[in-house]
Amino acid sequence: MRLTSVRTHLPVQLLGMAISSLSSVAYADFIEDSNATLSTTNIYFNRDFRDGEGQNKREEWGQGFLLDMHSGFTEGTVGMGVDAMGMLGIKLDSGGGRTGTDLLPVQDDGGTPDQFARLGLTAKFKVSATELRYGSHIPELPVIKASTSHLLPQILEGGMLTSSEWSGLKLTGARFNRAVDRASTNAEKIALNSKNKRYAGGITADHMNIAGAEYEFTKGINGSYYYADVQDIYRQHYFGLTTNHELGPGKFSSDLRLSLSKDSGSAKAGEVDNQALQAMFSYSLGGHKFGLGYQDMGGDTGFTYLDGSDPFLINFVQINDFANAGERSWQARYDYDFSALGIPGLSFMSRYLSGEDARIAGSDKRGSEWERNSEIRYVVQSGPLKNVNIRLRNATFRSQFARNADENRIIVGYSLPIW
Repeated sequence: MRLTSVRTHLPVQLLGMAISSLSSVAYADFIEDSNATLSTTNIYFNRDFRDGEGQNKREEWGQGFLLDMHSGFTEGTVGMGVDAMGMLGIKLDSGGGRTGTDLLPVQDDGGTPDQFARLGLTAKFKVSATELRYGSHIPELPVIKASTSHLLPQILEGGMLTSSEWSGLKLTGARFNRAVDRASTNAEKIALNSKNKRYAGGITADHMNIAGAEYEFTKGINGSYYYADVQDIYRQHYFGLTTNHELGPGKFSSDLRLSLSKDSGSAKAGEVDNQALQAMFSYSLGGHKFGLGYQDMGGDTGFTYLDGSDPFLINFVQINDFANAGERSWQARYDYDFSALGIPGLSFMSRYLSGEDARIAGSDKRGSEWERNSEIRYVVQSGPLKNVNIRLRNATFRSQFARNADENRIIVGYSLPIW
């Protein structure tokens, strides 16, 4: 079998600084507070295109391994540490014109490697409740959410500073300059997503700057603001408010979001003008949970986000994101937890989304689309397979301007604490 090169993406000088510091300061906490977890993910992916030209099916099967190791911090005013992520993806089935699922890299000849691997290293420094990390990150922020839904996660490289010095307030600053996509071993420039030809393809930036704050106003009410600037492409302001409280015999929760995006600098992608308004309301009662969502894409262009990442949108689901220019979409969702019937670990989800008035790129026409998702999930509760989780996911997508598709995924995962 062919193993692609294992790459590290952290400046050697900075990593060496963190490691060499251990020889001059006490390192008991560095060892005692360390931990390691091995996560495995097995995915079968089948997307069957129902119309249109080109490849009619994407079907692959793979196994992913992620060894995630975290050191503690050295003693002293400035604590230092090192984290590492070892990642390996293995092909179980592919080929025959069925590639492109993003489970496995696609080579120049159209084939896929038997294995691909990478190594992510991060140096970290801590003073009080403020931490600086430089190296490999899997960010989960409203302005950049790394994709973790395939064999290996997307990695963003750069620096991130977080501070929780004040009660209820968390501050975040970051600068990312490279990305390693989920089916890749190469660190490349960050790029703009161009789904449905919303923007020109292949637009890249040297870096992305981020600043944000999250604040707990009171128990069950949280607000957040984030700003991002992708050099010479777009800038984005995000405002969010979540609530969660008792209402009658059940619990009511809300998720309100507003993202304002404009082109920035030399505007390499052309005009960016998007105002994404979103709202999701949910009510839980017993094992039942009902949800209603609405998403409105105002402005002259579609939603902007980095290629390979997951857009932070309420109506971003299994196949589609409903984020074309002018598109309005709604979602109805139902979840059930079978613990209420004495079957802990078993859950079910079904949702239906419909979008309309989407501007079709390259024409004056507008179109509609819809998607239906269902998922059954079970987590083994006891025995030698305890905590193994199994997910069966199904999606049906129909559109007047994009290729129709039916999709099935079978996902088996497990996380094993090593120490």
